Amino acid sequence: MSPVSTALGLTRRLMNVEAVKASAERMLAAARADSLTAIALDETKLDAVVDYVIETTRLNYPTLDIPFHARWRHFRAGGRDLWAELDTATAWATRTERVKAAYDLVIVSVLLDAGAGMGWRFVEPITRVEASKSEGLGLASFTMFREGLFSADPARPLRVDAARLQTIGVGDLRRGFQVGASNPLVGLEGRVELLRRLGEELADRHAGKPEKQRPSVLADGFLDRLEAGQPLLASTMLADVLEEFAGIWPDRAGAVPGCGDCWFHPAGVELPGQGHAVAFHKLSQWLTYSLIEPLQWAGFTVGDIDGLTGLPEYRNGGLLLDFGVLTLKDEADWSRKHEVSSALVVEWRALTVALLSIIAERMRARLGMSKDELPLAKVLEGGTWAAGRRIAREKRVDGGPPLSILSDGTVF
Repeated sequence: MSPVSTALGLTRRLMNVEAVKASAERMLAAARADSLTAIALDETKLDAVVDYVIETTRLNYPTLDIPFHARWRHFRAGGRDLWAELDTATAWATRTERVKAAYDLVIVSVLLDAGAGMGWRFVEPITRVEASKSEGLGLASFTMFREGLFSADPARPLRVDAARLQTIGVGDLRRGFQVGASNPLVGLEGRVELLRRLGEELADRHAGKPEKQRPSVLADGFLDRLEAGQPLLASTMLADVLEEFAGIWPDRAGAVPGCGDCWFHPAGVELPGQGHAVAFHKLSQWLTYSLIEPLQWAGFTVGDIDGLTGLPEYRNGGLLLDFGVLTLKDEADWSRKHEVSSALVVEWRALTVALLSIIAERMRARLGMSKDELPLAKVLEGGTWAAGRRIAREKRVDGGPPLSILSDGTVF
C-alpha cells in the first residue's frame, strides 16, 4: 500500500467522532480488566464525583439554565460581555457577515487556547481585569482580534485571513499575550506555528479564491445547508472542522501522522498494519461546540449536540484523578513530567472521555433531566470543567492540575 493510500485510510478511520467514542470504550474496557500500563480505575468513587459536579453546577447556575461549554464564556471581564458589546457596536452588512466574523474570532481563539502555564497573566485593556489560564487566553485573543491583528486589510479589522496568518510572528503574539521575562507563556512558538500552518492550509485549499481564505469558510457550508432547509448535526460540523483543518497539526512523536490529536496505544482502535491508536480531537471538538452558538444567534437549529464527546483536558481529567476514580500505578509518576504521547497521558485522556459520558448519564438521572435538557456540552460547562478547577484549588495552593504535562501549545 502506498504512503498516500495509508494516510487516507488512517484519516478515514480516525478523523471522526465515532473514532473518539470507540477509542474511549476500548480504553474503559481495558481499565475495567486492569490491563492498562499506567492507570487504574475505581468506579465506586464515581458517585462522589457526580455529587460534587451537581453541587458545583448549582453554585454556578442555580436555576440549571446552563450555556454550552464554549469559548464564548471567556470573552467576559469585569461583568461585561466584550463580544456582545463589539457585536452591538458593529453595523454588520448581512447576517452571514456577522456569523463569519464570529467564526473567525472563535476559531483562532480556540486554536490559541492550549495550556498557558501557571505563571502567565493577561490584563484586559478596557476593564483592567487580570485573568489567567483559559479566561486570560480568551481575553487576549479577543483583544488581538478586535484590534485587527489577524486581518491583512486595515479597513476590515474584524476578520481573520490567510495572508495575515502566514506572516504572524513570535513578536506579534508575545505582544498580544503580554509575554515578558516575568510573565512567561508556555508554547508560544507552537501557537505561532499553528497559526501560520492554518494560513498556509487555507491558502492552499482555496487557491485563487481570496474571500474563501478565512477560517470562517466553514460557515459557508453550514449556512448553505441550513438555508436550504437541510438538517445540520454537530457530528457533521466536527467532520467538516477536521477536514478543513487537517493540515495544520504538527507531526509529533507518538502521534498518528496526518491525524492531529490521535496517538498510538495498544488499547486503541486497530489500524491494519499500523498498530492501534486512540483519537481525541480535543481542540476540534471544543471548537465545534463553540461554532454552534453563532448559528443559533442567526436563528438556526443544530441537531444532536450530544453526538460529540467530553473533552479530554486537564480540568475534566484532573477531577477524576483528584477524586481517586483514576489512580497512577506508579506513585513516582505524580512527580514526573509527562509527554502528551505517553501511555499514561493517552490512558488518562481516553478514560476521561468515557467517564464523562457516565457522569452525564448519572447527573441526568439524579436531576430528572433528558439529554436535550442537559446535553454533554452543558454538563461540561456547569459542570465537570468547573468542578475540576474547584477541586484543584481545594487540593493545591496554585490550583494547578494533578499531573505535569509537557505541552507544545497544540494539545493541552
